Amino acid sequence: MAGFIGVAEDKIEMLFIHPDYFRQGLGQRLCLFAIQKLNARKVDVNEANPDAWAFYKKLGFDLLGRSEKDPSGNDFPILHLELSAYTN
Repeated sequence: MAGFIGVAEDKIEMLFIHPDYFRQGLGQRLCLFAIQKLNARKVDVNEANPDAWAFYKKLGFDLLGRSEKDPSGNDFPILHLELSAYTN
């Protein structure tokens, strides 16, 4: 398997690409499918992962907010992103 994406409601919950397929456009194609066909508009990324933030920014996501802790309550700051066309 080269990769997969998981979407719940309007949020990309997961995106995984096998390292052998990095930088080949697969992540972008999966995200565009999620945006265009599944109405995905939001995604959360770990603040310690600048590559993820840069990837989603390139796709048109903007910073909506920040949480000090991840959903499990761990001290891993999370950036909340939303497609710029939907950000007020």
